[in-house]
Amino acid sequence: MALVTQSHCVITMVKLAPMSRKWRNRLHNNHLFIALAILLFLFGIAMLWMASIRIPALEDLSERKETPSVKIYDRTGEILLYDTSKDIRRKLVPFEEISEATKQATLAIEDKDFYTHPGFKFSSLIRALLVDVTTLSFSQGGSTITQQVVKNSILTKDKTPTRKIKEIILALKLDGVLSKNDILTLYFNEIPYGGNVYGIEEAARRFFNKSAGELNLVESAYLAAIPKAPTYYSPYGSHRDKLEERKNLVLREMFSDGLITEDEYEEARATETVFHVRESTSGIRAPHFVFFVLDELTRRYGEAAVTNKGFKVITTLDYEVEKIVEEIAKEFGTTNETNFNNKNNATVVIDPKTGEILAMVGSRNYFDEEIEGNFNVATSHRQPGSAFKPFVYATLFDKGYTPETILFDVPTQFSTTCSIANFTSEDGCYSPSNYDDRFRGPMTVRNALAQSVNVPAVKALYLAGIRDSINTAKKMGIESLEGADRYGLTLVLGGGEVSLLDMVSAYGVFANDGIKNSYTSILRVEDSSGLILDAHNPYPTRVLSQETSRRITNILSDKVARAPLYGAGSVVNIPGFNVAFKTGTTNDYRDAWIIGYTPNLVVGTWAGNNDNSPMVKRVSGLVVAPIWRAILDRVLPKFPKEDFPPLEQELEEGLKPVLAGQMTGYHSILYWVDKNNPRGPIPTLPESDYQFQYWEYGVTNWVFNNSLGLTQ
Repeated sequence: MALVTQSHCVITMVKLAPMSRKWRNRLHNNHLFIALAILLFLFGIAMLWMASIRIPALEDLSERKETPSVKIYDRTGEILLYDTSKDIRRKLVPFEEISEATKQATLAIEDKDFYTHPGFKFSSLIRALLVDVTTLSFSQGGSTITQQVVKNSILTKDKTPTRKIKEIILALKLDGVLSKNDILTLYFNEIPYGGNVYGIEEAARRFFNKSAGELNLVESAYLAAIPKAPTYYSPYGSHRDKLEERKNLVLREMFSDGLITEDEYEEARATETVFHVRESTSGIRAPHFVFFVLDELTRRYGEAAVTNKGFKVITTLDYEVEKIVEEIAKEFGTTNETNFNNKNNATVVIDPKTGEILAMVGSRNYFDEEIEGNFNVATSHRQPGSAFKPFVYATLFDKGYTPETILFDVPTQFSTTCSIANFTSEDGCYSPSNYDDRFRGPMTVRNALAQSVNVPAVKALYLAGIRDSINTAKKMGIESLEGADRYGLTLVLGGGEVSLLDMVSAYGVFANDGIKNSYTSILRVEDSSGLILDAHNPYPTRVLSQETSRRITNILSDKVARAPLYGAGSVVNIPGFNVAFKTGTTNDYRDAWIIGYTPNLVVGTWAGNNDNSPMVKRVSGLVVAPIWRAILDRVLPKFPKEDFPPLEQELEEGLKPVLAGQMTGYHSILYWVDKNNPRGPIPTLPESDYQFQYWEYGVTNWVFNNSLGLTQ
């Protein structure tokens, strides 16, 4: 019975199969018909939608949309430091009053085929996508000039899926109703150049103090370069080198297009251009800091987001502290210029427990044209002199040496290609002297660092290792140093270039017991709807041992050890407060530094000239310390008073060599210590160290000159 049923089912299925295929074909055809109908319907809707997109009246496209604004506040969120759209500056100029060089430069970098395409190029869309995924890798624009006119003058800055389609449609329509020259005129009158500057005429007057019709080839190349990223490429910002590169790219494109000759190209590249000082911006507070924040926003989110998102930014700035620093910078600026040929100074204040920048003053007066006051020296790279020494001594301590280790301050030749008795630094030789041209004989590391003596510092660098010392500095926040071969033993005396901001941040590691908090200028970023996009969360990282950090702090705050250099009643000693600090002065007196700290505050001040001209020969204690002291006198009382943690006492066995009568005579430390194993046994062949004979000769020569004799 089961077999019959099974056979019957099989026969039934065989008979039904052809009918199923026929039904499926009908269904398939119906689906195709429905899909085609839907596509035609959607196409019709799209055509109606595209036809409905109208170009607004063209009398004044500049008023077709509201310019988004970035509002920057202090740490309280109550004091508005800057509103980017406040007091927008824009002056319309006709096509014929724009210099030919400006038109050519702009077309060369933005839209070579402007006069031949219909308002849109497919290749431009592809290029825009590539730019989106390569941050700050700017070459030519991703949109045609016609599209940019649409974006700047007609469309809002939203990022809806239909916006790009609208942009393309309106660009095609605009190209059909306006002449190319009219479109280019709209572009030149609408393009943003950063801050509240819009349009070529306003940019020409702001940057070069002339009209758009008077712009020469080099100036035109600059103004063609800036609009791609006005904040990043600002001539008043920290990326002047990148602006130079893009300006040269504009010139190269012009040369490639046959718009200028090779001679014109080479001459323009070599021409030095001075930008007109930034005018006093209405309502701006803490200008150096504000533009530092804008630069940081651009780095995080991109130029387009900063321009279009309407950010509200709560920064780390303590405006009370900022005002104090600005006032003192101006007060001492005039006095120092008269007395020391020191025209400028800069200060950074940081909370080491969070890394938050509390104040940043990049010059004595942001709006002083004579000193290029709008240039932020706090973020530029200068030689730090002896202010770099603590990083080397910190590395030395990590290797096993101690504050009681003895190093000889005696004339010493460090270049082994020079005569052992040649105590000069000429023709490749290196034999540094001290700020007072005196040598003190055997010194503890404590006294050598506290009194900023040079020869022991160079020996400390050799013992610690150049590469390891650079690594220590980098871990602590000094990011600008290159490889060990770049500097040699001059590194410890400030041979590398660093920024004041990085130095203050790195000293914060000492202040914070060896724990690093990278500096930050922003507490919170909100978009135009109030959504929090980013909030600062400190990420403390131990980069230095507690023991090493406390040793450095103990030395830099040791009033007795530093008294021979600064004096007991020096300006650097602040009654009622225990402050650790280090000064630094470059050999040519172009830079003077002082960086000091308490457990909850780091204040660093630099003095010098923006043109790198030398000051009158003075130690930093006379030039820059009074500025720093005046700041601390007013700022320290605003913060809770904290004392440094105590330094644990420890035995220094095996690390007190070379005091008279203690061993077998006067020798350099290389006689007693293997620099790679300072806690190990006395080396059996100290002469195997290539510096040994040079250091020994210096010590022997000092003994002889001081009639001390040798203990046998």
